[in-house]
Amino acid sequence: MTALKNQKQQAILQAATQMFLAHGYRAVSMTKIAQAAPVSKATLYNHFDSKEALLSGVIHSLCDDLLKTMMAPLQDNESLEHNFSQIAASFVDLIYSENAIAIYRLIIAESHDFPELSQLFYQSGPQVALTQFERYCQQLIQRGLLSSQLDPKTYADVFFSLLKGEAHLQCLLGIRELPSKEEKQQIVKQAITFYLQGINNVKA
Repeated sequence: MTALKNQKQQAILQAATQMFLAHGYRAVSMTKIAQAAPVSKATLYNHFDSKEALLSGVIHSLCDDLLKTMMAPLQDNESLEHNFSQIAASFVDLIYSENAIAIYRLIIAESHDFPELSQLFYQSGPQVALTQFERYCQQLIQRGLLSSQLDPKTYADVFFSLLKGEAHLQCLLGIRELPSKEEKQQIVKQAITFYLQGINNVKA
């Protein structure tokens, strides 16, 4: 029963993701999503009691790989450069995916008439990622691997800002193509190099 329930939930999330990204938030009804899944409306509401809850589920699903990486225990025998690079690679893969770019655009397009969607998006995705990285940095501070001169939030803000940069804005605006695998690796390498140099300067 549990496997079937999970299967139906995934079908709903996949249908909702495709429809939201193709048609926008306002143009898609719960009835249309149920038909696309396909499941009954009763089954749809059993999993998600509102369209807002369903959008939140879609965002959580899109962020799942990143959050799993950031929540997974990091091996003590690995270097900070290795751990930061692993987290950065997962983050870059997420934010430069076609679905993530489309979700950003959807939220921005709907933000004027539905400002609550912007808050929902932030709380379901970016805020969770920031919180997880802040907790990791707090652990590193307690172990003496990061300087306590900066707070965990600052470490997290700088980390993610370096990884987004101008390239992400250009992709959101549609004035450049999504980066290739090699380009994403370069983004991660340059950001981590710069980040580690900053950490060393703080520790000095």
